[in-house]
Amino acid sequence: MRRTLCCLMTVALVACLSGVASAEDKCAGAVKLFDGKSLDGWKCFTIDPDAKIDDVWSVKDSLLTTTGKPLGYLYTTGEFKNFKLIVEWRWAPGTEPGNSGVLMRIASEPITFLPKCIEAQLQHGSAGDIWGFYGFPLKGPEDRFRVKKDHPKLGNFVGVGHIKNAENEAGQWNKYEITLNGGNLSIDINGQHVNDATDCEVLSGPIGVQSEGGQIQFRTIKLIPLDD
Repeated sequence: MRRTLCCLMTVALVACLSGVASAEDKCAGAVKLFDGKSLDGWKCFTIDPDAKIDDVWSVKDSLLTTTGKPLGYLYTTGEFKNFKLIVEWRWAPGTEPGNSGVLMRIASEPITFLPKCIEAQLQHGSAGDIWGFYGFPLKGPEDRFRVKKDHPKLGNFVGVGHIKNAENEAGQWNKYEITLNGGNLSIDINGQHVNDATDCEVLSGPIGVQSEGGQIQFRTIKLIPLDD
């Protein structure tokens, strides 16, 4: 009897904890930017003015997929400043992994194939790098801080190299947990801390994901707003 009661209490505790986690998620106001069904809440930019959103991006089997061509990005109609962003991605199985990125605090219209923004890099082998394009300010440790000037397409920009490569093999799922709060940016991949930046410009802007040559898929793009 005592063992049965103990088992019942354990089950109840697990259920309770699960309920608490669910309640916290709701209290945090988690927003599913990608609903798994459609492109509702998103707009698209491409360097080809004749390309339509459905030519580049598609939703099937609860996955958001880009062909990678033409260059451009998908971006939210809503604007966000301080948040925890959860993104699950993989390179489409059977395809060559390529380049992409998660864009945050988008602060301008497209300048070439990108706007002024912060990027959490998704390029295969470089996932976790941080970039501030077109003068978007941020800082990082001196040994990993990069300054690029007079790039023919991206102008002047800065970045912070990742601490370690935590990306899974091409074709396997990966999970970004990105916290951008005030001037501080923290990035985890697959449960491992990989990068930080400080002194990021604080403003509200859309969230974006890139079409940049590779067939990349997303199954989760979820945002939890943080207090201003």
